[in-house]
Amino acid sequence: MPIISDARTALRLAERLLKSRRSRRDLERRLPSAPVPAPGSIEIAVYFADGPVNMYQVRQWYAPLAELTATHPVAIISRSPGTMLKLLEESPVPAVYARQVVDLERFVEEQAPKIVLYVNQNARNFQMMRYGRMWHVFVNHGESDKMYMTTNQFKAYDYALIAGDAARERLSDALWDYDLDARTIAIGRPQADHFAGATPYPADDRTVVLYAPTWEGDRAAAAYGSIASHGTTIADRVLASPTHRLVYRPHPRSGIRDAAYKAAHERIVAAIASANAADPNAHHVYDDGPELGWQLAGADVAITDISAMIYDRLAVGKPLIVTRPVSPEADVDERGYLGDANWLAASDAQDVVARIDVAANDAEELAKLQHWVQRYFGDTTPGTATARLHAAVERLLSRWREVAAAHGEA
Repeated sequence: MPIISDARTALRLAERLLKSRRSRRDLERRLPSAPVPAPGSIEIAVYFADGPVNMYQVRQWYAPLAELTATHPVAIISRSPGTMLKLLEESPVPAVYARQVVDLERFVEEQAPKIVLYVNQNARNFQMMRYGRMWHVFVNHGESDKMYMTTNQFKAYDYALIAGDAARERLSDALWDYDLDARTIAIGRPQADHFAGATPYPADDRTVVLYAPTWEGDRAAAAYGSIASHGTTIADRVLASPTHRLVYRPHPRSGIRDAAYKAAHERIVAAIASANAADPNAHHVYDDGPELGWQLAGADVAITDISAMIYDRLAVGKPLIVTRPVSPEADVDERGYLGDANWLAASDAQDVVARIDVAANDAEELAKLQHWVQRYFGDTTPGTATARLHAAVERLLSRWREVAAAHGEA
């Protein structure tokens, strides 16, 4: 078995190498014709060191960044050739390729950005954070109660833009000697002001169920994924119902580490195709597209794992069911919303249709959700979070000018 495992690992590494080489060749052809920001024109940079598989983390910021760039020019820095190719195709703001540290140095020298935003905790962030005379600001790629949200890495950034009171209390409990008042700014969820896409199914009487599981995780404490434990049963029960419609949107990394998890995901995708073939009016959906919004806003009931998708859905204020991790080692923080969540155990997945119908019509559950919406995001009136994001940027730029002037560099 170790020999087979080693062979599979070697094959995966070879495939990645070939894919990377193809991306580099394609990028070499594309870059000469790509627009380049004029020197000194970029005030805000978004640093993204990940490959294409994690582009969901930066994609959700596209619309807020496009609006922000009207007043403060923005560019996204990519370190990966595959990511850069995608950015050239789809980013609404300029993208800059900086594969090597020398490329970062050139960008900093030519542009001198005042703010650098980070959407994740990639270890290569530190290659950008070495540069002073700019604010390094963590904005993350979602709100959640995962342990990721209380990492001591928050201290590495000058500031963090957080969602609201729940995030502030979470950080206060977890981090020693961290000045929340000085280093965090609450902005809500500006992405929710830009929900994207139209529903790919007709308006009818079916109850629409969004099942949006996360991936299997890279360690036992983060084993929140439900595809293998709950997912196939959830899909089978919903697909078998003539009064329900399944929208399946798995995390893009699903199955990347666990073959059994990947196989369960593939079974769900195949089951959706079979159900649609048997009943073309069902319009079940396997969604792996880049747009996020219509899924959250359009579903009557959402089923998610412990992930940022809980909180994206929470901001909509509509019925939500959360899968209970089967791993006893999974780190579940029930001090916030999860302590009040509508949990679905794997052993109860066979009754999921009944659970969905109850959740869709439970007035008490909806009232409870509104309490948590306020606690996590504050005012969710359309446009409010965007205004708070812009105000935060103005505050940081004003502070930058103050510090620069004090050092004779304004």
